[in-house]
Amino acid sequence: MSKKSKTNSKTTVSPLMKTLATYMAGAAKKPLPKHVAEKTKHHLLDTIAAMVSGSRLLPGTKAIAYAKTLGGAPQSLVIGSKIVTNAEQAAHINGMLAHADETDDSHAASLSHPGCAIVPAALAMGEREKAGGTQLLRAVALGYDLCARLNLSLHPYDFRQAGHSTHSFGPSFGAAAAASLLAGLDYNGMRHALSYTAQQCSGISCWMRDEEHIEKAFDFGGMPARNGTAAASMVSSGFTAVEDVFSGERNFYVAYDETRRIGMKPQPQRLIKDLGKVYEIMNTNIKRWSVGSPIQAPLDGLLELIREHGVKAADVEKLVIRVAHQAANTTDNRNMPDICMQHLCAVMLIDGIVTFKSSHDEKRMKDKKVLDLRKRITLYGDDALTAALPSRQGILELKLKNGKTLHKHVKAVLGTAQNPMVRAQVDEKCYHLMAPILGAARARKLCDAVWNIEKVGNITKLRNLLTA
Repeated sequence: MSKKSKTNSKTTVSPLMKTLATYMAGAAKKPLPKHVAEKTKHHLLDTIAAMVSGSRLLPGTKAIAYAKTLGGAPQSLVIGSKIVTNAEQAAHINGMLAHADETDDSHAASLSHPGCAIVPAALAMGEREKAGGTQLLRAVALGYDLCARLNLSLHPYDFRQAGHSTHSFGPSFGAAAAASLLAGLDYNGMRHALSYTAQQCSGISCWMRDEEHIEKAFDFGGMPARNGTAAASMVSSGFTAVEDVFSGERNFYVAYDETRRIGMKPQPQRLIKDLGKVYEIMNTNIKRWSVGSPIQAPLDGLLELIREHGVKAADVEKLVIRVAHQAANTTDNRNMPDICMQHLCAVMLIDGIVTFKSSHDEKRMKDKKVLDLRKRITLYGDDALTAALPSRQGILELKLKNGKTLHKHVKAVLGTAQNPMVRAQVDEKCYHLMAPILGAARARKLCDAVWNIEKVGNITKLRNLLTA
């Protein structure tokens, strides 16, 4: 049952807000199209797998250690542990686990990682409210819609260039939308939750300088998941708020109008464009490889060349990689293995594959064989590939010692909206991420439970599968 929220009858609410809040309040009862429900399961499982595997990486272990100091009402599980705390704190910690690595999903057009904020918020509030699996799916899909549309309304690539973190802005609203649906907020409550989210919205793009991925895990996952869950929780407990944060005096879009710097005004109407017709989760990418997004295309291309032509590392004289300028800047000879382009391409050539283990093996960054091959790998930023964004393409030129040169232009990475992974591929990825932590039997049961999530009447029943 919806939780009634008070409103000021004298307040003017814009048509945009009426449309948005009405849709949000009705989403709990609106069945998802079959193909959307299936895709939502893909992203739910993919993010759960990122949380489980992330629980044993540095940002994850730091986050879980922090969770042990917090206490809190026993509402929601911190995944990969035995800690049960309040929903806001569980969302925060689980959000950091979900982006402890470069395993989670991404929405290229909105320049965001939706899952690492939205799914932790949905799971935390869903546990608190003892919601069923169908409601969880609807909440997650709604969250992806709000996340992407909010960033798109701000011109995300230019908004980031102005210094803001798109990876924190859109996901905060996505997390709030998901948590608000599961908290049972009505039309007025949805508007109030959006206002509390806007007040908490923050983030600057200096996260690019974080060398250990801990702050980045907070910026992308922990903070937006926590803030969105907090917004829903406060309104659920009776807090009132500004009735329309997106219009009127000193509104959200006035505060974040970067017209002077980027030359384009915000487009608030993007929030409701095709809402209920275009589901943004369908436009969201799942990573085949547990590495930085800019490295996906080159690894796809290398694997194809290796398998098509039987290429061995010893055959390689030189490898030239071209990606968008931003992609080159963020992956060029980095000191973390899973975000270093040259290192991962060298590992692919030597091993013939890149696994979660090999992409996180810091010792191999000092391996002589890898280092020798890296000297023959050159990375360039490319104007044409930059112009092709948000499509993250890659061009490879592989020169062999026998004089032959192989070319590969990857335009649609496997796992992207243009070339999506099928259920079996997502299942394989997620099972192998979780089995080392949960054990093979529980990992299998967890995958199966998510694929049949509509049959789960109370998602707290998943706790036994997620505790470690």
